[in-house]
Amino acid sequence: MKLLLVDAGNTRVKWAIADHDAALGHWLLHGAVAHADLDVLADAWRPHGVKRSIVANVAGAELRARLAALLPPGEVEWFASTARRAGVANGYRNPAQLGADRFAAAIGAHALAPGQAVVVAMCGTATTVDAVGSDGAFIGGMILPGLALMASSLARNTAQLPQAAPGAAAPPLFADNTNDAIVSGCLSAQAGAIERAMAAHRAGECILSGGASPWVASALNIPHRLVDNMVLVGLHAAAQDANDMEA
Repeated sequence: MKLLLVDAGNTRVKWAIADHDAALGHWLLHGAVAHADLDVLADAWRPHGVKRSIVANVAGAELRARLAALLPPGEVEWFASTARRAGVANGYRNPAQLGADRFAAAIGAHALAPGQAVVVAMCGTATTVDAVGSDGAFIGGMILPGLALMASSLARNTAQLPQAAPGAAAPPLFADNTNDAIVSGCLSAQAGAIERAMAAHRAGECILSGGASPWVASALNIPHRLVDNMVLVGLHAAAQDANDMEA
């Protein structure tokens, strides 16, 4: 059975088409579009015989309505955080309050590193750093401004500081110009949050995903791995779970 997996984030919609029983992350087709370009997706999805769509949407009701009109015919699940799914027990005080993208990423991390304590960092518009136990318990996490948001906030709210953005290579820790100093500080804040989480959780695996993850990874002093589209990996793992339809 063909699955359509959709991660509707704050700035982009990421998607993949996969066979139900394929290895996680092995897509037949995948892509991403800005919200403004959403209408191209119907033509991209229609020819592929999708029978089931699973959508994690954290971008609000308006985007959900737009997506609903574009999805292929067939079964549609609007993925949401529950108390338990695909081997992950949601430890949030109110399980439904956990963002669907974070819950999906936790499921994906547990599926990729079974039996290990994991820290999964999603580096996008915001950066989330979450801890999953070796037994699949989602313990909780932290949310901080993403790399670009940190840099733009400094430029917007601090007099005489320029707008700075990460370049192809990370600047030195002690930068000798203001642009690089801003990027170095923001990278250090991101990396420090992840490294602190790893130490506190005593995790054996650190997984990074999201558009800013290559830059954040460059600042880490701990072993880690980069995984593309972790939310889609988690949606795929949820679809493959034997108890999926009972969740």
